[in-house]
Amino acid sequence: MIRFKSLTSRIVFLHIMAVALTAIVLPLVLFFLLNSEISQLHRVAMRDQADAVARELTATPDGKLALVLPASLRDQYSEAYGRYAYDVVDAAGRVLFSSRSDRKPILPDGTAFSDQAFQGESSSGSMIAGASVHKQIAGQTVRVRVAEDLAHRDVITDDIIANFFRRVGWITIPILLLLLATDIIIFRRAIIPLLRASEEAENIGPARTDIRLPIEQIPSEILPLVTAVNQAFDRLEAGFHVQRQFTADAAHELRTPLTILRTRLDTLGDRAATSDLHRDIEGMSRIVGQLLEIAELDTLVVDPSETADLHAVCSEVVESMAPLALAADKDIALKGVTTTVSVKGNAEMLRRAIRNLAENAIRHTGRGTTVEIVVGDDGSVRVRDSGPGIPPGERELIFQRFWRGNRQRADGAGLGLSIVRGVIEDHGATIAVENLSSGGAQFTLRFARAAAQSHG
Repeated sequence: MIRFKSLTSRIVFLHIMAVALTAIVLPLVLFFLLNSEISQLHRVAMRDQADAVARELTATPDGKLALVLPASLRDQYSEAYGRYAYDVVDAAGRVLFSSRSDRKPILPDGTAFSDQAFQGESSSGSMIAGASVHKQIAGQTVRVRVAEDLAHRDVITDDIIANFFRRVGWITIPILLLLLATDIIIFRRAIIPLLRASEEAENIGPARTDIRLPIEQIPSEILPLVTAVNQAFDRLEAGFHVQRQFTADAAHELRTPLTILRTRLDTLGDRAATSDLHRDIEGMSRIVGQLLEIAELDTLVVDPSETADLHAVCSEVVESMAPLALAADKDIALKGVTTTVSVKGNAEMLRRAIRNLAENAIRHTGRGTTVEIVVGDDGSVRVRDSGPGIPPGERELIFQRFWRGNRQRADGAGLGLSIVRGVIEDHGATIAVENLSSGGAQFTLRFARAAAQSHG
C-alpha cells in the first residue's frame, strides 16, 4: 500500500482513485440508464401502436369483426416496409387479422409473453419486440399485438447506443479531471491557515515563548490540536519564567553576601592572604553578573525600530576594558572606520556582547600582545586575539552555557560566549569564528545596517 507523509498528496491520490473509478462506473451507469430509457420509450410506442390498431376494430351488423386501417397505418405495416407487423387473435389463439399475407401469428403458438410488452423470436425466426392490448368488442375478447423487427430498428437509436462511449462517454473524464483540479485548489486554500500557523510556529523559541499559533480560520477538525499546542506553549512559558526568575533571584541574592565578604576582607591585615580571596570573589561576582545578563536576555524583546552606533559602542567597550588589559600586561585597540555606523539593535545589549568577546580575548591572548576590535562600515565587528586559537570541533561548543575547553582553568564559568550568542539571536545577526593565519582567533559579528539619520 502506498503511504504518503503529505496530507495533500494523500488526499490528491485518493481523489485520483475516486476519479478513475467514477470514470469507469459513470459511463456504464449512463449507458445502462440510456438503454433502459430507450427500451421504455419503445414499449410505450408499441403500446400506442397497438391501441391505434385496436381503435380501428369494429363490429359489423351480423356480429362479425372488421378491421379497416387508414392509409398511413397500412403503409406502416406493409410487408414491403417489413419493419412493423400486427395481428389480432381471439381467445382461442386463432388469427383473425394480420399484416402478413400468410396470416401466421407474430409469435409462435404457445409462446409466453407479457400482456403489456414482449420480446423474443417471431414465428419467422427474426428477433422482435412489441406490445399487446386486450379489447372487448361485440361480446368477444381479442388481443391486438404489434411488433417491430429488431433487425430494422431505428438507425439513430442504434447509433446513440453503439457510439455512446466513443462520442459521449469520454466527456465524463475531462469533467472529472476538472472537478479534481477544483478540489485540489479548494483544499490548498483550506489549509492556508495551517501553513500560516506552521510559519508562526517557526518563530517560537526560548527567546520568544510568548508567540502562539493563530486560531482564526483554522478548520474545526484541526482546532482542538492547535488549541492543545497553544496550551502546551503556555505551560512551557510558565516553566521558562520560573527558571529565569530563579536565575535572576539567585544572582541578586548572591550579590549582597559577596559585597559583605569583600568588605570584611578589607579589614584583615594579611594583604597576601586577602589578595587571593579578593581574586576569587571577583570571579564569583563576574559569574553572578553574567547570570543576571542571561536572565535579562531571556526576557529581552528587541524593538525593530531601535538603532545603535556600532562605532560608539565599540569605543566604550575599548575604554572600559583598557584597565583590565593593561593590568594583565596586554593592550586593546580600536580599528576600522571612525565614522558613525548605524545598525539595528539595542546599544546596551550590543555593548555587553562585544565586551564579553573582548574580555574573553584578553584572557586568552599572550602577554605583550594586543586585542583588536575592528569596526566595518558594513555593520560588522571583528574581535581578534593572539591566543592559541579554537579547534574546529569546538567552534559550536564554545557558545554553550557552562562549557569550557580547559576545565583546569578557574577564571570563568563558560557563560560569556553564551551571552554573545543570545544577543546575536535576539538581533537577527550572525557570528562566525575562525583562526587567523598569524595565530589567534577572530570572532566576526554582522548586524543589519540602519539609516544613519535614525540613530538615537
